[in-house]
Amino acid sequence: MITTRSHKKMFAGIALAAVAAFPLAACSSSDSSDSASSSSSESKVSVAKPVARINALSGKDTAVKLDPGFTDALTSLGLTPGVVGDAKLEDGSLIFPVTGGNVTVFKKGEAKPYVIGQIQHEGSGFSLTAGDTKVEITNLNVDPGISRVYGDVSVNGKTAASSAFIFQLRGATLKPLQVEGDTAILEGTKVFISPVAAGLLNDTFKTDAVTDQLEVGVAKITVNTTPAA
Repeated sequence: MITTRSHKKMFAGIALAAVAAFPLAACSSSDSSDSASSSSSESKVSVAKPVARINALSGKDTAVKLDPGFTDALTSLGLTPGVVGDAKLEDGSLIFPVTGGNVTVFKKGEAKPYVIGQIQHEGSGFSLTAGDTKVEITNLNVDPGISRVYGDVSVNGKTAASSAFIFQLRGATLKPLQVEGDTAILEGTKVFISPVAAGLLNDTFKTDAVTDQLEVGVAKITVNTTPAA
């Protein structure tokens, strides 16, 4: 499990909090309320049979279809979004190439969480600019087992935090695993601003427009079913 090394104090000073501002990657297997697995849940995972397992992810991408309410909030805060590295913004979706990780999927109801692993997006990210301050969120890592997305944060080119908790995931609307040729697709998880990021954003920009109920978008993760060599 990935741990966040960021500190509240470190975040507060950075417009990062605005991080929340853009839809970032992710697909999750469980609601945020499922973040902590009980011992009985862990036992269930141990005896359940996976419907899919990829030990070494070799490519494809994570896309988040932006919610209009989220982009409206961005505008109201005076934040200008952008992409970093290999990321793209196409047809209303922010897209990050998958560069590594692993994933195991169980049948919904037979294990909790029913998607575990990590999905890495090294070398890409997004930016938020307000005035002469530019925040970049990169190297995104999705941990579906605890319904969180982490990333590295820099402000005006200087590292501010590593493996920071940026988004929370709610997977109640996650669709069953789809397989198309040599790819597997997990689609439907809703992406929300993390409570920490929402509070910091409001404090930094003197607003109450952002809450952890603000949906930034819906995620679609597409991965190759052939593991990396």
